[in-house]
Amino acid sequence: MTSETTIQISARDRLRAVFGNLGWLLASNAVMAVLSLVYLGIATRTLGLADFGRFALITGAAQTVSILVSFETWKIIVNYGVHHEANGKHEATAQLLKAATVVEFVSGITGIAAILLLFALWPRPFGLAPDVAPYALGYAIVQLATLRQTPIGILRLRDRFNLAALADSIQPLVRLIGALAALAFAPSLLGFLCAWAAAEALTFLAYWILVARTEDLRTLLKAPLSVKQVRRRNPGIIGFLFSTNLQASLGLASRQAPVLFVGGYAGPAAAGAFRLALQLANALSKISILLTRAAFPEIVRSIRAASREAFKRGILRIVAACLCAAAVVMIFVALLGRELLELVGGKAFGTGYIYLLWLAGAGAIELAATSFEPILLSVQRAVTATLARGSAVVIQFAAMFTLMPTMGALGASVSVFAGSMIAGMLLGFALYRYAARHQLAEGAV
Repeated sequence: MTSETTIQISARDRLRAVFGNLGWLLASNAVMAVLSLVYLGIATRTLGLADFGRFALITGAAQTVSILVSFETWKIIVNYGVHHEANGKHEATAQLLKAATVVEFVSGITGIAAILLLFALWPRPFGLAPDVAPYALGYAIVQLATLRQTPIGILRLRDRFNLAALADSIQPLVRLIGALAALAFAPSLLGFLCAWAAAEALTFLAYWILVARTEDLRTLLKAPLSVKQVRRRNPGIIGFLFSTNLQASLGLASRQAPVLFVGGYAGPAAAGAFRLALQLANALSKISILLTRAAFPEIVRSIRAASREAFKRGILRIVAACLCAAAVVMIFVALLGRELLELVGGKAFGTGYIYLLWLAGAGAIELAATSFEPILLSVQRAVTATLARGSAVVIQFAAMFTLMPTMGALGASVSVFAGSMIAGMLLGFALYRYAARHQLAEGAV
């Protein structure tokens, strides 16, 4: 068997692994998508436009803070863990997992302090009446105490995407049960906050219980922690850690923060309509996130294995598939978006249709460019990817502050679209320049 044939087989195997991983992710998220429409419908119809807006502002604030303070330790685990495991350095892997766990714990504590300060200093924008404030703080604390990037990384390192899918399915299931319980016994903002908090806590427990099945939990608990050794065994880990955090903060907070701005400029009712439109549009973005998560371990392995030309062809196929998927979803949104909003939330939420079009367009662009960022990370261009994301977010927020005073929630939607378009263009250009410099077209990455 020739080396070229071996590379082609390897590339096919890795592409098959990507789609195998994606299959498990899509299976769990198909369940999540269906259930989310049901529990969102219960929440919107029970709370109404204004109270659902308050609910969206409280949960959105907690999620935004969690994004800002947390580190994507799953990428650290996969990026360095793959190398350690390939070279039989299991002790180094265990030490890496221990360090990732400690980082996530510190992130959670920092986030809890930040959200307490935020709600104490600015309670009015979130509608924190005295009877609501304790429940809002309770939800936010649970959200930040249950960060779970580390167990996600462990399961992905071990290619246990089936277990990760099982853990992911806990959240929508508990939200659905909690929404039904709230509808029956506490049809109020307080009841739904309790339901969402229970979902976060049980999903967190499920992840760590499933991690225990891989023996990694016992290993990381026994592993000694030495910052000096972790840095020596994982060159560049500090820079990688902060750059991935910044990328996540820029990418995801740019989708969460607009809800808060809409609430501040236009009030809870506008925030409620915008939030439901964003929730539906995020289904498109989830495909992008799923592809990244599924592909990242195999991208790292492929780069290290040097099966470059065949790998490049595989990435082009993924991009083509993403473009087709984005086109199908945009057609669906254009034709049936208003009906879907009204089906889930009621007639009052139909006003969010114009927001949905712009937000779905942003999701389509992200989906089309979904492979750019993980490739840049895999070839040690994290700073380049961060600068691209950062520039896009600066433009998005500049557009938001310019448009929202006159256009309200529509200005926020247009700004999200502009940010996604700029991010896709800059990431694509960065990858093109890297490919040209390193003669990627001839098979060298």
